[in-house]
Amino acid sequence: MKKPIIEFKNFSYQYRVQAEPTLHDINLTIYEGEKILIVGPSGCGKSTLGNCLNGLNPYSYTGTITGDLIIDGYNTKEHGIFDLSQKIGTVLQDSDGQFIGLTVGEDIAFALENDCMDQEEMFKRVSRISHLVDMDSFIDQAPYELSGGQKQRCALGGVMVNEARILLFDEPLANLDPKTGQVAIELIDQIQKEEKTIVIIEHRLEDVLYRNVDRIIVVNEGTIAMDDTPDKVLASDILVEMGIREPLYLTACKYANVPISEELRPASLETLDMGIVKPYLENWLQENKPEVVETCKDPILEIKDICFSYDGKKTILDHVNANVYRGEMLAIVGKNGAGKSTLSKIITGFETEDSGKLILDGEDLSDFTIKERAEKVGIVLQNPNQMISQTLIYDEIALGLRIRGVSEDEIDKRVTQVMKICGLSSFKKWPISALSYGQKKRVTIASILVLNPKVLILDEPTAGQDYRHYSEIMSFLKSLNENGQTIILITHDMHLMLEYTKRALVLVDSKLVADEDAYEVLCDPELCASANLKETSLFSLATKAGLSDPNQFVHTFIQYDKEVREHEN
Repeated sequence: MKKPIIEFKNFSYQYRVQAEPTLHDINLTIYEGEKILIVGPSGCGKSTLGNCLNGLNPYSYTGTITGDLIIDGYNTKEHGIFDLSQKIGTVLQDSDGQFIGLTVGEDIAFALENDCMDQEEMFKRVSRISHLVDMDSFIDQAPYELSGGQKQRCALGGVMVNEARILLFDEPLANLDPKTGQVAIELIDQIQKEEKTIVIIEHRLEDVLYRNVDRIIVVNEGTIAMDDTPDKVLASDILVEMGIREPLYLTACKYANVPISEELRPASLETLDMGIVKPYLENWLQENKPEVVETCKDPILEIKDICFSYDGKKTILDHVNANVYRGEMLAIVGKNGAGKSTLSKIITGFETEDSGKLILDGEDLSDFTIKERAEKVGIVLQNPNQMISQTLIYDEIALGLRIRGVSEDEIDKRVTQVMKICGLSSFKKWPISALSYGQKKRVTIASILVLNPKVLILDEPTAGQDYRHYSEIMSFLKSLNENGQTIILITHDMHLMLEYTKRALVLVDSKLVADEDAYEVLCDPELCASANLKETSLFSLATKAGLSDPNQFVHTFIQYDKEVREHEN
């Protein structure tokens, strides 16, 4: 029988600056060798729970513990961060806050250097780990020069090299493209087999369930709302009630009136009983045929033969040609490092193309300064820490309007509206330093949305957001789009691409390899493989169920789902 390795006993935690506890009377036992997934809406206490595990609470973020937390024999009241780090290793959500070394190799080796490991053994272990996380070709590169996904893999390597018995992953998929996310989940699964106990805090439930987990713990308002097997959790209604996104294939089954029960094994497409599911899907598909909607194609932004390389060496964009049409919401997708973010920087003027042209609403942007482009194009960067310059949340969101000379009455009206849409109303007078990474992300989105630019570019707009805030942000973007706002979304979120964009541009190794309907991209296994995308589970569901036209099933679901969400709103 497995022994407990983590035990919360009547455990509560209250931050010094808050009037009420964030965690209330938690009783939870995690056993040796288990893989646990913790989910819940933003602000529910997931990150606080994680910070209590690794000792950041109360030793970095001061607060009061009631009850006990025992980690592999250590009571966290009696052992500080250093002692706990010997028991539990952590991959943070914000990779930039985790790097120590000047190179990838040094960063991965940091824990080993602290332990005074023999250099020969150290080099062997770093080489093995860097290869496992696919970072061996970047071993001499500075971590801060890496893309978001590469940074996450570097941080993952730094934790994997440690011999701690427990590994905590806080949003490990937040900055990873879908395929790399799969690799990360495979790596975590592999680590567990080496007698490790794994705790994962993550919004992307379906992606984590790519590999089996032992239990899902649902946290809400600082308490444990449910703690059970994946099949039981997914068979219940708790995910929808808590505003947590359920797997798309499960939503499709519900639309088709499939009776969802634990016996159906809904936690995975591999275990789902297709014999029961198939006739329901076939009947639903027969009864629902999407209308063909013709859209006007009036280019607002023309990308003409754009080439770009850093220092004339590594080619990032190679003769990219594409149009962005007026009033559309377009997705740009592809593997980490394919050139997606670089293309957005060229459009905004942060980088200058080596050759080619950008035509915005009939004007050549070649001679426009960054300031002049900012009047027409707004961008929300992937890392919120690169955008924030004010101390208070309200002032950060209002900054662009104040620079433009907008009256304070109008500023207050517009900022208040955007804060409500972005789920920030309760933080109106808060300092930005008190926010989580995901909350900072919402602030930066709000600071650009409030300006109503002609073309709006968002780099990973929903990274780190729970489904409720994701839906609020995307509903607001959709309303802007319906009122004529042209929006470009750079994203790794395939759900977002399917649900909110009709068309997608796919970049692979500096080249534009596809420009087609979003659902067609995710129904093309070869294209998905080349671009590090992940075919939608809707396509996988239709294929495994033996439906005659899986692409048609995906298209039908998208249209049906939009109608359902519009009716709910």
